[in-house]
Amino acid sequence: MLNGHLEARTVGGGLLLQTPDFVGDGEAEYRVVTEREPTLEEITDLMFAWKVVRCVKSNAIVLAHKLMVVGVGAGQMNRVTSVQLAVDKAGERSRGAVLASDAFFPFADGVECAAKAGITAIIQPGGSLRDEESIRMANKHVMAMIFTGKRHFRH
Repeated sequence: MLNGHLEARTVGGGLLLQTPDFVGDGEAEYRVVTEREPTLEEITDLMFAWKVVRCVKSNAIVLAHKLMVVGVGAGQMNRVTSVQLAVDKAGERSRGAVLASDAFFPFADGVECAAKAGITAIIQPGGSLRDEESIRMANKHVMAMIFTGKRHFRH
């Protein structure tokens, strides 16, 4: 239990207990994990997208550009499908946008999908056993990636 709080959700034949998302509304602490540093404009959009992704449920992906949400993908069985859904919703607006993910990328395919759509930077918690694969993919596509060390993942 975190701070003595639990949220309860009913699920078929059971109950899901989870701690609430207490990740603050202030600027996220982060560290750059790629060869390319994000630009100031990207950092601004990444911080905005990180705040928005907190409000989206389950395998959440938010695309943002110029402080506007341009695509959202969520509720999918895997992260790459959520990325593809967000990219499809954004259409051409994904070019030059940034991506926020509520939890880590367990495989590099989500990063690759984002790169092909023209996403320039990613904010995510990090913490996957395969973080290095995702970082390599971002470096291959000259994308910036930052880790927060905190996740927003909720159901």
